[in-house]
Amino acid sequence: MRITRGGTKLLATAFAATAAAAALAACGGDDADDGSLTVYSGREEEYVGPLFDRFQEETGIELDVRYGDTAELAATLIEEGGNSPADLFFAQDAGALGALQREALFAGLPAQTLERVPARYRSLEGAWVGTSGRARVIGYNTESLSEAELPASILGFTDPKWKGRIGWAPTNGSFQAFVTAMRITLGEQATEDWLRGIVANDPVVFSDNEQIRDAIASGEIDAGFLNHYYIAEAIAEEGPGYPVRAYSPPGDVGSLINVAGIGVLESSDGKDEAERFTDFVLSDPEQEYFAEVVKEYPLVPGIPADPQVTPLAEIEQPDVALGELGDLEATLELLQRSGAL
Repeated sequence: MRITRGGTKLLATAFAATAAAAALAACGGDDADDGSLTVYSGREEEYVGPLFDRFQEETGIELDVRYGDTAELAATLIEEGGNSPADLFFAQDAGALGALQREALFAGLPAQTLERVPARYRSLEGAWVGTSGRARVIGYNTESLSEAELPASILGFTDPKWKGRIGWAPTNGSFQAFVTAMRITLGEQATEDWLRGIVANDPVVFSDNEQIRDAIASGEIDAGFLNHYYIAEAIAEEGPGYPVRAYSPPGDVGSLINVAGIGVLESSDGKDEAERFTDFVLSDPEQEYFAEVVKEYPLVPGIPADPQVTPLAEIEQPDVALGELGDLEATLELLQRSGAL
């Protein structure tokens, strides 16, 4: 049963967590037993549905997949605690995984599973593992801008010359994870100053990355903040003439590489099957699927990224421990205080 998605706004109150738990309970289902798994998926069905189907076909393990917003599902899992029917959490960003790790809700993963992925893309304590990479980029319209005209840092978009020309999605989970990374690297005050500066520049507000990309392509805005693969998907579909490209400012927080990832719940009765699923997602064919179809970065070394995207090794990333991106409530408060929400 698919849970209705109302955008990716983070829910940081007990009321929100309780409401999300009630919505999941209405879907029914019991704790997993041998040969079945209950998956809470913050990843959209469009991207991971085929992967779930292949796993069921290859293993005979039945999946009960419950789709929802990553932050909402994380709040639900915290509310459910040891009574959750979930066996594993497939999250779209590391912040939600870090939040559950701090609540000691994950069982941890075997070393051979964790070591499939470089250390920076997994929990250093072994609680969860990244499954694919998602780069924050500045998307820009190639008919109105050249890369040389873009600021050297995402901080430069507070310049008044960008007034009315940029787009963002402050309710989007990926954007909020980026703001959390900015808080970690630059501090609370600098992050609030940046948010207020962007608000003062009258950005066009969208609910998701795809809308930002399409607005750039149509010329409604000149640039926007989004995830890389939305642009790569459009270029693959529309051809090289598609008028949007991605820019990653070197070493800048605007070039954050976040990850989608998996954690196995401590309360699960199907840990062996859940670990088997995690290994399946990290297998070469499924990593190639993320690269070729979803246009995300494979995290297992030796699997090449799609030719449409800048190789991961060529992106000068900010130094951010992804497991520290879980302080979502403080980020939400900052977004509200600055006028971004």
